[in-house]
Amino acid sequence: MADTATYRTVWRWHFYAGLFVLPFVLLLSVSGAIYLFKPQIDRWEERAYRGLSPQGAVSADRQLAAVRDAFTSGSFTGYRLPEHAGDAAMVQLSMPDGSLAEVFVSPQGQVLGQLDPAERISNVVSAFHGSMLMGEWGDRLVELAASWTIVMILTGLYLWWPRPFRAGGTLWPRFALKGRALMKDLHRVTGFWIAGLVLLMLASGLPWAGTWGSAFAWARSEIGLVAGVQEWRIGAEKAAVAVPVGHDHGAASHAMGTAPAMPPRSLPLAAFVEHARAEAMAFPVMVLPPRAPQRFGPPTENVWTVKSEAQNRPLVRAVTYDPQTGAELSRSGFADKHPIDRAINIGIAWHEGALFGLANQIMGLLIALALIALSVLGVVLWLKRRPSGQLAAPPAGGTLPGGFVTVIVVLALLLPLFGISAIAIFLAARVRARRRAPPSMARRTL
Repeated sequence: MADTATYRTVWRWHFYAGLFVLPFVLLLSVSGAIYLFKPQIDRWEERAYRGLSPQGAVSADRQLAAVRDAFTSGSFTGYRLPEHAGDAAMVQLSMPDGSLAEVFVSPQGQVLGQLDPAERISNVVSAFHGSMLMGEWGDRLVELAASWTIVMILTGLYLWWPRPFRAGGTLWPRFALKGRALMKDLHRVTGFWIAGLVLLMLASGLPWAGTWGSAFAWARSEIGLVAGVQEWRIGAEKAAVAVPVGHDHGAASHAMGTAPAMPPRSLPLAAFVEHARAEAMAFPVMVLPPRAPQRFGPPTENVWTVKSEAQNRPLVRAVTYDPQTGAELSRSGFADKHPIDRAINIGIAWHEGALFGLANQIMGLLIALALIALSVLGVVLWLKRRPSGQLAAPPAGGTLPGGFVTVIVVLALLLPLFGISAIAIFLAARVRARRRAPPSMARRTL
């Protein structure tokens, strides 16, 4: 393989990018792999409230009354329809301290127990995956790692290309090799086959990122790029979990304020639960009273809202009803969204393993396992190559060709945190070179 100055420079970028991102890749791969199975985890957590007898079932109003009797200080903010006959309904309450409570009530109207959304397994994993449980700083750190992971993949693809081309060791590993040579083949080939999927995974996560997502939100709203409410949260907002369904890497708690008050002469909850059943929406289906807080945007207006909050976002839709007559007032679905929002929501659903069911979950799991294997192989290859007690970074090359510089500039514009960090690294390298090297060597770059 040609040992050109450009090749050595790209290898050096790949090495340092990997050294920084590999711990994050391992942590995010593990947490992401767990979160892929959120539906199964949630059902397991609710196992005591599922599969009950449907005999003697009472109305949704009787169920709500039982919950109100048991939780006199909570205010009603939502009713989740049972997924199957015999499952408990979930009544969502806003508590005086601003938190939410998920109260489960049997078909016969008996309060069975409650769950704290902030302590749900999938929500804890989600918060870790989005910010390492470090708030805004953690969110920025994860975004920085994701940006440099993109750089690591692109530089890895450049290093992967054989010079000259050969299929063995490029498209499939040469299992006749032994030791480090075989591990190098496994690293190269695996990296090539998952590169596109990992880039898609990273790109679909950028709308959540604090810096990138904030810039997009500004372009979306301030310059009118896209109309309508943005249906995903960004930055530190997504770290505080306070919603019972759906997923936004830990969606933020809404300020509850005063309890939503029912309008005078409103039809009972049961009437709108029947509307919800007739709609046959994708689980979970929420029935929200007038002025109830929502995950996105302001509280509901003076209407009852029936909405699906499915992770498979193309299935999400909502219908609103007049409180006094029960007449349908509006209807919205995935097809009504702007094409940009549809594309982002499809990416989010795929990122979460919800777009096409179990197959999507298995694909995401395989990507996560491949990333873990790549990370371990990369570390082992480095440890086998480096002399004891030395970092053994690839030697610095010369100035990059114009095409590579253009790619770096484009990446810096698309990934702001990468751009800022790359400038900082470049300036630090220049200062270090001027202090330690003769003037003729000061132009040497990373």
